[in-house]
Amino acid sequence: MTTLRQLSYLVALADSRNFRRAADLVHIAQPTLSQQLRALEARLGVTLVERNESPVQLTPIGRDLVTRARKILLDVKDAEDMVRRAKAGIGGTIRFGVTPTLGPYLMPRIVASLHRRFPDLRLYIREGIPDEQARELARGELDMVLSPLPVSGSDLHIEPLFREPLHIVCPPEHPLGRSAKVRRGDLAGIGFLSLDRRHHAHRQAREICEDLKATLLEGYEGTSLDSLRQMCGSGLGFAILPELYLRSEVGGEDMVTRLTMAGWSASRSIAAVWRDGSAYSDSYGTIAETIATEARAILAGPAL
Repeated sequence: MTTLRQLSYLVALADSRNFRRAADLVHIAQPTLSQQLRALEARLGVTLVERNESPVQLTPIGRDLVTRARKILLDVKDAEDMVRRAKAGIGGTIRFGVTPTLGPYLMPRIVASLHRRFPDLRLYIREGIPDEQARELARGELDMVLSPLPVSGSDLHIEPLFREPLHIVCPPEHPLGRSAKVRRGDLAGIGFLSLDRRHHAHRQAREICEDLKATLLEGYEGTSLDSLRQMCGSGLGFAILPELYLRSEVGGEDMVTRLTMAGWSASRSIAAVWRDGSAYSDSYGTIAETIATEARAILAGPAL
């Protein structure tokens, strides 16, 4: 009889492409994992793993089985979560993914608000690239993600929360920083900094630069909004920074100047994402509502 444990071993091998690392992932000895996978192959009467390849490769039927196994394992996890939730309400530990263009300046207020409302709730917060975290969410490695839109992936519930204005900032000594109103044509040819190309922010900055006939500087990608602000403040180039960051204590406008742009309305949409049909969907919806409420309150309030 095929067991859930055997399916989890096969999925671990598919993820790691190495028997030793797969055994470490599922906390068993390597010989035990190899024996269980051979037993699974014997039970099914097919070869699932090409053992002479390095890294380990799955056969076509092995890859197909992994796809189905992931869904089965997630369904079982959601069923177990449903039982725990029925007993405990909103509580326990949620693996929460967030982009570094939001987490450092928005999550402290969110965490404080959630802790006041749900003292038994724990957030295991991991910052990461939104596209990568969407894949981790689909695989069950994360429970919920806070991300800019768009988010790609199947079987995901995407809950739009709020729109965040974006602003152009320049080095404090730049002449445009002293202009009462900057026209779009004034930015033609200006060099703009951005995050690396894996981020939504990079793609959006490229689109904005193309629209303004500005230049997106290659080879100077930042690793965080702080690095963009600091590079801009040093005179390396202009940058596009979100409103909440500019209002925050960790960000701010101490070393850059926000431009007053004529006809400027650029923004980004932020959403909460979780798996469709998750047993904790109601809880995730409540968390999403809290995030939206706090973010809108900050945006509606006075700047720091």
